[in-house]
Amino acid sequence: MPTKHARCSASAAHRWINCPGSVALSDQCPDPGTSSYADEGTLAHSLAELKLRHALKELTTGQYKKQLAKIQQSDYYNAEMDEATDFYVDAVLEEFAAADEGAELMIEQQLSLEQWIPEGFGTSDVVIVSNTQIQAIDLKYGKGIKVEAKNNPQLRLYGLGAAVLFGSVYDFDTVKTTVIQPRLDHVDSEVVILKELLLWGEEEVAPRAIMAMEGTDYMAAGDWCRFCPAKTRCRKRAEFNLELARMEFQKPPLLSDEEIGEVLAKADHLQKWAEEVNQYALEQALAGKHFEGWKLVEGRSIRKYADETKVASTLMAAGFDEAMLYQRKLNGITEMEKLVGKKKLAATLGDLLIKPAGKPVLVPESDKREASNTTEAAKADFTNTDDEIASF
Repeated sequence: MPTKHARCSASAAHRWINCPGSVALSDQCPDPGTSSYADEGTLAHSLAELKLRHALKELTTGQYKKQLAKIQQSDYYNAEMDEATDFYVDAVLEEFAAADEGAELMIEQQLSLEQWIPEGFGTSDVVIVSNTQIQAIDLKYGKGIKVEAKNNPQLRLYGLGAAVLFGSVYDFDTVKTTVIQPRLDHVDSEVVILKELLLWGEEEVAPRAIMAMEGTDYMAAGDWCRFCPAKTRCRKRAEFNLELARMEFQKPPLLSDEEIGEVLAKADHLQKWAEEVNQYALEQALAGKHFEGWKLVEGRSIRKYADETKVASTLMAAGFDEAMLYQRKLNGITEMEKLVGKKKLAATLGDLLIKPAGKPVLVPESDKREASNTTEAAKADFTNTDDEIASF
C-alpha cells in the first residue's frame, strides 16, 4: 500500500475544499503520528488487497498463504477483520460482475490529480473501467462514522483521476464512485455524468486547491474539522463554537423555535470541540506544560482484583463455595459474532436476534434516515433524566 500523501490529499479534500486555510495552519502543528485505529485500518487494507488479488488469480495459492500468514501474526488481526475483508472482496466482485462485458479491474491504482491540485495524486483501492462507465471503489474499515458516496470529495477525486487516466482508451460518459464499509454492512454508490464531474473539478476543486497551496488565511469551521491536525488550537473553530456561549440563555420554553434550532445545530460541534481541547490540554500537561488556573490530579478509579484466580482460591480456602463466587453470563452480540461469525450467527439464531426500535433523537433534516412519527410508546421510552438530556 502507498504511504506517501499529497499536501492537499484526496482523503482530506472535504476539509481543505471547505477550509483551504487549514493546510497552512496544519503545517504549524506537530504531526500527531499514527494511531492504533490507523494501524488497524492499514492492516485491513493490506488483507483486503491480498484476498482480492488471490480471488482474481493474480497470486498463486502458495503466495497467498505465505503473505496471509504474515498478516495473521499482527496483533490487529482477528476474526472480525477476516470477515470484514471477505465482505469487501465479495462486494467488489459483485460490482465487477455487474460491469459491461470486457471491463477491466485495477487494484491500488495510483492516480494523478495535478490537473486540479498542484502536486496532487491519490490511490484508489479499486478501479473498474469499461466503454460506458468508470468506477472508483474505496474501502473504509472504520465503523465510527458511516461514509456516504454522494457528494464525497475524496471519491469524486478518485473518479476524476481515473477518468483522465483512462479517458483516451475508453469512451465512457459516466463516473461511478462506491464506498464499501464492511463493519457497518454498508455499500453506497453515486453515479455522475463525466462532464458534470469535470466541471466540479474545475470550478470547485482547482480554485480551493490553489488557495490552500498558496497559504491563504481563508478558513471556515464545520464538520470537516473532525480530522484536522489544527482542530484543538484553531481560532476560527474556537470562534465558531464560542458563538453558542455568547447567547443569553434562559429556560428552553422562553427561547424561540428558531433559537432552539440554532442551539441544536451548534451544540454537537461545541461538545466535540470542548472534548478535543480538553484532551489536547491533558496531553500537554502530562508533557510538563502548565495552563494558568489548572493542575493535574489523580482521577477517580474503580476497585479491581489484583489476581482473579488468587482471589477465588483465597475465598474458597476461607470456606466460601465456588458456585457463589462466579456468575454465568451469555456473551454479548458483538463478542458472539466474533466467536461464531456474523453471517452464521444471524442465520443460526434467526428471529432470536432482534433490533428494538431506538429512542427518538433529533437530527438535522439532511440526515438520510426517514423521519418517524412520534408515538405514545416512543414518548414513554423517552425519560427526562439528567443523563439523557443534552446540557445546552
